[in-house]
Amino acid sequence: MKENTPNAETGLFTKKVSRRNMLKTAGVGGIGVVIGASGIGGLLTLSDTRAKGQTKDIVPFYGSHQAGITTETQDNLYFASLEVTTDNRSDLIQLFKDWTGAAAQMTAGNLVGEASLNPNMPPRDTGEAKELSPSNLTITFGVGPTLFSKDGKDRFGLKSKKPAELKDLPKFPLDALEDSWCGGDICIQACADDLQVAFHAVRNLVRIGRGKTIIHWAQTGFQRTKQADSEKTTPRNLFGFKDGTGNPDTNDGSEMNEHVWVKAGDGPDWLVGGSYMVVRRIQMYIEVWDRTILKEQENTFGRHRDSGAPIGKKNEFDRVDLEAKDSNGNLIIPENSHMSLSRGDGKAKILRRPYSYADGMDPKTGSFNAGLLFICFQRNPSKQFIPIQERLAKNDKLNEYIVHRGSAMFACLPGVKKGGFIGESLFG
Repeated sequence: MKENTPNAETGLFTKKVSRRNMLKTAGVGGIGVVIGASGIGGLLTLSDTRAKGQTKDIVPFYGSHQAGITTETQDNLYFASLEVTTDNRSDLIQLFKDWTGAAAQMTAGNLVGEASLNPNMPPRDTGEAKELSPSNLTITFGVGPTLFSKDGKDRFGLKSKKPAELKDLPKFPLDALEDSWCGGDICIQACADDLQVAFHAVRNLVRIGRGKTIIHWAQTGFQRTKQADSEKTTPRNLFGFKDGTGNPDTNDGSEMNEHVWVKAGDGPDWLVGGSYMVVRRIQMYIEVWDRTILKEQENTFGRHRDSGAPIGKKNEFDRVDLEAKDSNGNLIIPENSHMSLSRGDGKAKILRRPYSYADGMDPKTGSFNAGLLFICFQRNPSKQFIPIQERLAKNDKLNEYIVHRGSAMFACLPGVKKGGFIGESLFG
């Protein structure tokens, strides 16, 4: 990422603009200008501040939907759930405006704000992403049910706007939830092909929110990198099985409209174009799994480990036949396998976008503290994730090897146009 040009006296808004730059900012030559309504000062983005080669790994921030939902999954994740500490509605709106400007800067490959020449003031940007590429950074914002009302109190005048679908998930059988990994007023999901870039994004957004928000919980996540898997096959979880084979096609707009994006008539209009995000922190007992024979592992998932194919088939994307039986009349794919239960009748689909995590050692057991930060997006949780999880929680063979420690739901806001701000439809 690259610094914006410093101006010791008045910042970028009074920077002398050459004719060449004036032409650029007017759109000549395909180069535009973004002037946000930011209160953090000088959020002027000139695209010629990008470093060479950066245009190849930039995901556009502006659009009808937020990036980071149907975007090709990046290598790393930094996820933060925040609590809002201010009671002032105007402060909260200004915060979303500030975040919008900063997020647009960082996803475009720029640092936050202009470079400072004052040695007696902290730099506006924390600096650890300087000279790093944008790394396909996406920043996705969501709001939780407690942003609207908490302890019966209408917060920020938003209670009447809370969607009926946006609520705490029910307690499922075998849940072992810990408050320290549950809920949140606002979430920030930063995904990038470089973990330092993702962390830098959340760190600076949290910094901008200081005095208005605090971190409630946070989690890093990883997948196999694109360098390690140039063919971009379906990622594998820490049990060694492919995860995401049954996803709807993110390149098919009709499938996304059917399963992921909130449509008019689904609830309040302010969320049209957004999506519901479910987050579950799932601890995986990988030492126990490692002692399990391959046949049992495959019966647990309902798929062959190496190919990812349904049991009895050869290829990952071969048609799933849950009624197929062997010569003894037994189902080839166990009915309590993870795939069979999660698939159900095949009508309800969710867009899975999970990341593995490894947080050192569990001090209680001396084993790995590792698992999956399960993230999925959908149009209607009560018809998609919740019935799927109800089936899994009751009968999934995988429950012997996992436990759910964290849970949260957020409404991911619709996308934003240049000149607007994230959350504009909610606060309008």
